[in-house]
Amino acid sequence: MNVDLCQRLEDEISKVYIGKKADVDALVIALLTGGHVLIEGLPGLAKTTLARALAQAVDAKMTRVQFTADLMPSDITGSSIYNMATGDFKFIEGPIFTNVLFADEINRAPARTQSALLEAMQEAQVSVDGNTYMLQTPFFVIATQNTIDERGVYSLPLSQLDRFAFRIRLSYPSAEQEERVIMQAAKPLRVIDPVISPKDFKEIQAAIDAIYVAPAVGRYITQIVRATREHAQVVYGASPRAGVMMLHAARGHAFMNKRDYVCPDDVAQIARYALNHRIETSSSATTVDEVIDDVLRRVRFE
Repeated sequence: MNVDLCQRLEDEISKVYIGKKADVDALVIALLTGGHVLIEGLPGLAKTTLARALAQAVDAKMTRVQFTADLMPSDITGSSIYNMATGDFKFIEGPIFTNVLFADEINRAPARTQSALLEAMQEAQVSVDGNTYMLQTPFFVIATQNTIDERGVYSLPLSQLDRFAFRIRLSYPSAEQEERVIMQAAKPLRVIDPVISPKDFKEIQAAIDAIYVAPAVGRYITQIVRATREHAQVVYGASPRAGVMMLHAARGHAFMNKRDYVCPDDVAQIARYALNHRIETSSSATTVDEVIDDVLRRVRFE
C-alpha cells in the first residue's frame, strides 16, 4: 500500500535523524502534497541531517546548493552560453533542474538570489532570457537556516516565506534523545535506502487528491486563516495561499492516517507548521505559537 511506503520513508529517515516524529511527519506530508519546507533551528540541531535523509530516502535526483553571499541567481537557474562555432546561445541548466533541491543556509544569499526560487516554487518553472523552462516532477525545495546568527545573513522576504508550505523549527532534543545522538556517532554510518520512486509519487499524489474534503472543513480552514489576520496581537496574518496549502496538507495528514476524508483534527495537527511563518505579532510578549493556539481554541468546527 502507498501508506506503507510513507511509513518506510519515515523509518529510513529515522535511521539517522533522532527527533520529534511530528517534524518528520510534517516533512513527509509537504513532500507528498507538492509543498516546500523551511527548516529552522540553532546550529547543531541536525537541520542538514534531516533534509539530506529525506532526499536520500527518495529515489530521485537530489542537488545540494550551499547558499553564500556571492551566489548569483544564474548559479541557481542556469544561464545562456554563446556558442562561437554555431553563433547560437545554448541554455545550460542550473542546479534547480532536479527533483529535490536542498538549499542549505538559504538566508546567507542576498534577496536577489533568494528570489530566483520564487517562480520555481510557485509555478515549477524558471524564466531565463525571455524563455520559460519547465522543472522536473516532482520538484521539492528543502531550505535550512539558522535562527540566531545575524552575521552575514539576509532575512527571507515575506513573498518567499509564503511559498513554503511548512516551517519546521527544530528544538533541543530530550536527554534520552541527546544520549542516542551521541552514542550513534560511535557507530558506523547507517545507509539510507531509497524507498519512493517517481512512479510512487504520482500514485500517492493521486490518492491524496482523491481524499474528500467536506464544505464544513473548508469553512473551518477559512475561519482559522482569517482569524490570524483579525487577532488583536497580530500585525499581519496568513494569506489565502496559506488556506490552500493547509487544505493540501490536511489531505496528506489524513492519508498518512489511512483515511479517505479530512477531519478537523487533520487541520489542527498541521496548522502550526503551516502558519508559524506567516504571522507577525505586534508585541514580543506574545509569540506566534501562542497566537495560533489561541486561534485554534476560538475557532470552532461546525
